[in-house]
Amino acid sequence: MNRTIILAAAAVLAAGQPSLASAKPDDYAGALADKARSEASRKLDESRMPAAILDFAGFRKGDTIADWGAGGGYYSELIADVVGPKGRVYAVNMPAFHKPDAWAPLLKAHPNVLPMVVPAQAQLLAPASLDGIFAHLEYHDLYFVSEKYQHPALDVDAVLRNWFAAVRPGGRVVIVDHVGPAGDPRDIVEKFHRIDPERVRADLERAGFVFDGASDVLRRSEDPHDIGVFDPSVRGKTDRFALRFRRPG
Repeated sequence: MNRTIILAAAAVLAAGQPSLASAKPDDYAGALADKARSEASRKLDESRMPAAILDFAGFRKGDTIADWGAGGGYYSELIADVVGPKGRVYAVNMPAFHKPDAWAPLLKAHPNVLPMVVPAQAQLLAPASLDGIFAHLEYHDLYFVSEKYQHPALDVDAVLRNWFAAVRPGGRVVIVDHVGPAGDPRDIVEKFHRIDPERVRADLERAGFVFDGASDVLRRSEDPHDIGVFDPSVRGKTDRFALRFRRPG
């Protein structure tokens, strides 16, 4: 097994208890102004509105958060600044989407970010190890099937049972994704890389999470929902939803 995976998994098991100290609005400004951020990340800020999303997520100093499907780490480093040096961010990625050279400067600047690079079917989080899970434009991929990207069909309910076990009572799950039409989620994801927010809510509630709020800050009425998110006419300006869930207890 990859040494990074072993270290990250061990750290998840060792994660401490949640902090009660809340992040303040100034923390988001500081995170956005962090000199370690790349110019490529800064260019995405206008369309992603990270300060508003981080405020909605409500992560706190000292929290341990899993950035599910972290990609290039856009949100991993922002959340790392929000939770501070006593907090942790586990950047969960599939090998096909993880670029070690690109991640190297981010990890050097943010030692509280730990990458977990494992195949989709092996992305398991340790019980009671997290204060939150954050999935930015990634939840729909739970329904994604691709031989090219080594992404098999997943048992979505089993994934969410693992999430529920991993999040401590009172912890949060925050989902931001492209709005898709109703219908078979695997078909919708195959066609458009989108998902119906009602499907997401039903999934999370079936797993035991409690709906805790929604934000319309990324909603865009001009997006027709029946076009792929990589189409030049909508790329970077899709209609997106933000949903927050809480583990009761």
